[in-house]
Amino acid sequence: MQGFFYILMLKFIMINRIFMGCLLGVFVFSGCGLFKSKVEKPAHELASEGMEAYRDEKYEKAIESFQKLKDWYPFSKFAILAELKVADAYYRLKQYEDAIFAYEEFERLHPRNEAVPYVIYQIGMCYFVRIDTVDRDQTSTQKALETFDRLTRQFPDDPYSFSAVEHMKKCIKTLAGHEFYVGLFYFKSKHYKAALHRFKAVLERYPDVGVHHKALQYITLSEASMKAQQAKNKKD
Repeated sequence: MQGFFYILMLKFIMINRIFMGCLLGVFVFSGCGLFKSKVEKPAHELASEGMEAYRDEKYEKAIESFQKLKDWYPFSKFAILAELKVADAYYRLKQYEDAIFAYEEFERLHPRNEAVPYVIYQIGMCYFVRIDTVDRDQTSTQKALETFDRLTRQFPDDPYSFSAVEHMKKCIKTLAGHEFYVGLFYFKSKHYKAALHRFKAVLERYPDVGVHHKALQYITLSEASMKAQQAKNKKD
């Protein structure tokens, strides 16, 4: 009788082991299936897919492909391409803040990469394309100028620096125009001292950009108006 129960127990253990083995096999294979369903395309295929979408101006689709490539294959030789093209796609979509973040991240991660001059140039362009008229806030103009200046100092012989120099001229002219505009506003409001300060700033910071002679003219007018105002105040 004890032998019977012993044999029965052995059979139960064997059946239990077989059942657990089958269960584990199902789990492993189903797990592999789930993993494959997520990573269903190789890196080169995602890169090709992203580039094709980018060429077709389907920038959101391109971002999706390149982002998958970055997430699934972070150490692939195509990952750097994906990082750069994500930034370019955001730029094309006019999502400039996202583009700036992506370009800056690329520069931070790959400071010695040959694409860095282009990346800095593109950061500058993200600001440059948003330059407004002289009567508006000039934060974008100032940041564009600073970025292009950094590019020309770090990579003076790079072709992108030559283009940056031309853009810097427009930035400087716009900033000079803004300074003159503010000075003129103060002058018309009879705040001659503040106006004089702005017109002198035009001469000191932005010489030879088209408003030099006007600034000189209004410096003379501001000084004369200040004297007249002071003389009137003494009489009163």
